[in-house]
Amino acid sequence: MSFIADKQTLEDLNLLGKYRPNSIFGLFNQTKTHGGGRLLEGMFQEPLTDPDRINARRKTFQYFQDKRLKFPFSTDAIGLMENYISMGARSHFFLTAAGILQKKLLSTFVRDERYGMIYSGLLATIQTLHALRSFIRQLESEGDSPYQERVRALKDFFADRRLDWLSAAARTESLPILQVAKYDHLLKHTFSKEMEGVMEAIYELDLYIAVTDVARSRNFSYALALPKGRNLFKAIDLRHPGLDKAVGNPLSLHGDSNVVFLTGANMAGKSTFMKSFGISLYLGHMGFPVAAKKMEFSVRDGLYSSINVPDNLSLGLSHFYAEVLRVKTVAEEVSSGKDLVVIFDELFKGTNVKDAYDATLAVTEAFSEYRNCFFIISTHIIEVGDALRQRRDNLQFSYLPTIMEGTIPRYPYRLEEGITNDRHGMMIIANEKILEIILS
Repeated sequence: MSFIADKQTLEDLNLLGKYRPNSIFGLFNQTKTHGGGRLLEGMFQEPLTDPDRINARRKTFQYFQDKRLKFPFSTDAIGLMENYISMGARSHFFLTAAGILQKKLLSTFVRDERYGMIYSGLLATIQTLHALRSFIRQLESEGDSPYQERVRALKDFFADRRLDWLSAAARTESLPILQVAKYDHLLKHTFSKEMEGVMEAIYELDLYIAVTDVARSRNFSYALALPKGRNLFKAIDLRHPGLDKAVGNPLSLHGDSNVVFLTGANMAGKSTFMKSFGISLYLGHMGFPVAAKKMEFSVRDGLYSSINVPDNLSLGLSHFYAEVLRVKTVAEEVSSGKDLVVIFDELFKGTNVKDAYDATLAVTEAFSEYRNCFFIISTHIIEVGDALRQRRDNLQFSYLPTIMEGTIPRYPYRLEEGITNDRHGMMIIANEKILEIILS
């Protein structure tokens, strides 16, 4: 079963997109090869729901982070190698030799570039293979490492006596045409399947090294995935991975306390906190590093958010009706029995205060019945919290405070227990001298 995260959620959390500003994918996309980038993109598009698979991937990332390895290959050489291998090969050596000889002659008389492409690609491949063989020696010593299966396959490949020429060829500045033909046929035909594994290994190394470099530089950690039945989420110093000076907060959810009712003023950090939670949960299901000091979570079936719900004028949908449809979509998924995480930022802000109060109270109360799911629901209508306290025992009430220094608000971004009493809207309006501008 695939982890569920629909388009709205992916956009709310800015998870995907190579070219989207400040996307989480872009944060980790420090790969040096196109293949490494494709692997990264595939992992982002398909989070896992099996805790054993998640933890196996987590351990591999942790292994590479502990090793502090540097990507040992020239990106130009990798590009030449990719093009070279994609040229394909003939099944018989004599046909290979004849074709290469023909291209060599054409390159001499009519400036045909095909021989040059083969020759430069072969040299780049030899240099890359030589570097890879040296590199895996750094990974050989740990017989029980999570990457040992790949290392063992590469060692078996390089141990083949038909590759005894590799070291000498790597030190040679030029190759005779018969050796070119011999090595070309060997690598592209005899070892065609093994070379596919070599390219996969290079892309994996690129991915693992790039991701763990980001994790190390930003002081990320690795979350422990637990079976679904444990029904918990726990994090220490949870923060937004895309912010350089993000403030961390603790968060704990379980079946007896599965709803966070979050209040706080605008700019106090509610949306950032909620996004931090959603992003970390998503990355955790990928087995990726997360922006937290420590985190563990029971696997979920999916994640839904409602943070930046747009109206749709072409369909005649108001902002409020778009909100209602979004809540309906999530309600259908929750009531189907899935174990989900749901994030609602300021429910029903597109309608009047009375309707927003009634709707927020009713919807939060109804969702709280599903203790197999986790919810974070924020609102400015703090009176809803007082009513929920009387009706439900599985909600935790948290707020992000505003500290007034004279007439200037300061936001510490630290969660506190309870419901906010902050009402500083008019003071901020006064600070900006809006009424003076209007009345002048």
